[in-house]
Amino acid sequence: MLLTITTTYQPATDLGYLLHKNPARVQIFELAFGQAYVFYPEASAEICTVALLLEINPIQLIRGRHSALALEQYVNDRPYVASSLLSVAIAHVFGTALNGHSAARPELVKQVLSLQVSLPVLPCRGGLPLLKQLFEPLGYTVEATPLELDETYPEWGYSPYWSVTLSGEMRLHELLTHLYVLVPVLDDDKHYWIGDDEVEKLLRHGQGWLEQHPAREQIVYRYLKHKASLTQDAIQRLNAKDNPKADTEQVEHDAEEILQVEEPINLHTKRLDAVVAVLREHHARRVLDLGCGEGKLLKLLMQHSEFTEIVGLDVAYRALEIARRRLNLEYLPTRQKGRITLLHGSLGYRDKRLLGYDAAALVEVIEHLDPARLAAFEKTVFEFARPALVVITTPNVEYNVRFKTLPAGRLRHKDHRFEWSRAEFQHWSHELAMRFGYQVQFQSIGPEDPEVGAPSQMGIFSRS
Repeated sequence: MLLTITTTYQPATDLGYLLHKNPARVQIFELAFGQAYVFYPEASAEICTVALLLEINPIQLIRGRHSALALEQYVNDRPYVASSLLSVAIAHVFGTALNGHSAARPELVKQVLSLQVSLPVLPCRGGLPLLKQLFEPLGYTVEATPLELDETYPEWGYSPYWSVTLSGEMRLHELLTHLYVLVPVLDDDKHYWIGDDEVEKLLRHGQGWLEQHPAREQIVYRYLKHKASLTQDAIQRLNAKDNPKADTEQVEHDAEEILQVEEPINLHTKRLDAVVAVLREHHARRVLDLGCGEGKLLKLLMQHSEFTEIVGLDVAYRALEIARRRLNLEYLPTRQKGRITLLHGSLGYRDKRLLGYDAAALVEVIEHLDPARLAAFEKTVFEFARPALVVITTPNVEYNVRFKTLPAGRLRHKDHRFEWSRAEFQHWSHELAMRFGYQVQFQSIGPEDPEVGAPSQMGIFSRS
């Protein structure tokens, strides 16, 4: 079983300080199931690669177990494939780095590095779609090749094993936590008994990224070996840490934005009505509401019979639960229920479920995205999903001076990462349209002020 990590950050040999492993020598570590070897196939100022090689002893691995499947205990894939055994080795051998510590070079811990991971034999019971679903939202580029059952007999087809390379820009301890959690998830198995302490491990190593991962329920379910009680406990605790786009905290944020700032001009209703009008004008029938939140636009779309298929997608699972209740989905007639679908997912990665729709609406969504994530969103919507019509609304920051209850210099919503002027939004929109083959028109929403414009702005992207 082999794992390699390569960096081109310079000096690349700083990787040794982060891992607390000297590039000049081979180190051997005793594990309960065999031995781990750490060595550096390449170590220079320009490029450095560390290798973690596990030599599994099948006798040690099964010692103390009792099973009727005696042969399977001795004849299996565990010595050769990345699995929970690798996670244990990472925690044992690279434990200090995994926890984000470096006594010799503490400043390196926060350094974002260019990293590449190679896993020559990785079980993936879900194939390439699952690999991308798990790693792409975390910022990785995924390259994977399926391994044949037998190279001599290609007609036998492919095995469930993949040769995988992951590349990305991140801190080393972040990469190690991703591998620690996600390798057993891909294998969908663990070599040891799962108890309450596994929930604690998952939450500890998933802190800061698992809460917002679009596949977090699937990750939890597989990591905890499908144990319902443990899975429920972990998900409830993750929900408690969820971001402002979830449940009551989202409701509070929406109330703050709408009631305290925008309600005097009834702006939110005007936005929704304007979006619906554009969708109807362009004769859209199959519509995506991306970043649907609590489902207010979805409910409005359901009132118009020409929208035959309506899909709401949001990164916050609990926000979708609120939308489900708002739409009264459980009690809708069968025909009406068949018109609407709620999807849990992120705009940061490609999703085949978004293909083939006439239109996509993003109502006050883009300003909730970190500027660094906008590029991923642009490709997801305009390059991959590529609906014929995209309608985007966003606040006009120039109008903020007209809101009497909004302190000077403050954005309208706690979760807004930015708010654009009319010129900024139009520049971004024109560049986006040109890059992906769309035309764009603009429309003001709300009362027009001669000096600062309207409070909200809408870009209508269409392609022939």
